Formats: sequence, structure tokens, C-alpha cells
Amino acid sequence: MPERKHLKRLGSIYQSRPRYFITACTYRRRKLLACPHIHKALRHHWVKSLDLYGWAIGSYVVMPDHVHFFCADANRETPLSRMVGSWKQWSSKGICPLLNIEAPLWQKEFFDHMIRSGESYSEKWEYVRQNPVRAGLVADAHDWPYVGHIHYI
Repeated sequence: MPERKHLKRLGSIYQSRPRYFITACTYRRRKLLACPHIHKALRHHWVKSLDLYGWAIGSYVVMPDHVHFFCADANRETPLSRMVGSWKQWSSKGICPLLNIEAPLWQKEFFDHMIRSGESYSEKWEYVRQNPVRAGLVADAHDWPYVGHIHYI
């Protein structure tokens, strides 16, 4: 059977190191995340993700009730869903005591979108970077303190 062009094109995408745009929301959209000590805890768990799960975390924005981040599979051994699930589990164990709340911290689901080109990554990052402005939290995206970058992806 001849190989179809669209399958060949998709195959070439998956041979390279895939990058994803992830959105994870707090349980019941509670506004718990936008504060210095929670930002520090989230960064702590993202920094460890490369060693623990083989996933590099790129740029991110922490909003009051959700996070956006970019990630890339560095070793193709841990599925995306396992990495995000593990990250949610461990970050929840660290953050719930800081907030004096009981789990769950996160909604079970998360949104993921595969980044297919440099242009798409740039467009997604600009959208994410402007999220605090659209939410009315700051007038300029540069003023939002809960934004950063962990690994080069």
C-alpha cells in the first residue's frame, strides 16, 4: 500500500523533539497561584522535571487560577500525560501545605497543543505573555511578576 502524503508529513513532525503548549487549571478554578511563594514552588517542580521525567520546561505564565507553560520531550521515554500528572501530583504535595488547603489543587484534565513551527510557538508565547493584561491584572505584560523560563526548548 503506498504511503499517504499526510501521514508522511506527520511522521516527520514526530521524529523531531515535540514541543507542547500546556494549560492546567486549579480545581474549581480557585484563585490560589499568583503569589511569590507559590510561584517559587511551581518553578521548583518545573526545574526538576528534566531530571525526573525527561521533559524540559520552557517559558511559562502563572495566573491566579491556571498556568500556561511550554515543554519538550527530551528523551521520548515518559508520555506527556504521565509527566503532567506527576508534575501536578508533586506540585500539589508542595503547594497545598503552603496554602493550608486539602487536595486536589488541580483539575484532572489539562489542555495540550503540539507546537508545529517557530511561528506557532511565537504566536502562542505572545498570547500567553499577554494573558495577565487581558485578565486586567496589569496594564503591561512586563509588569506581571509570575512569568519566566526554565529550560531552552
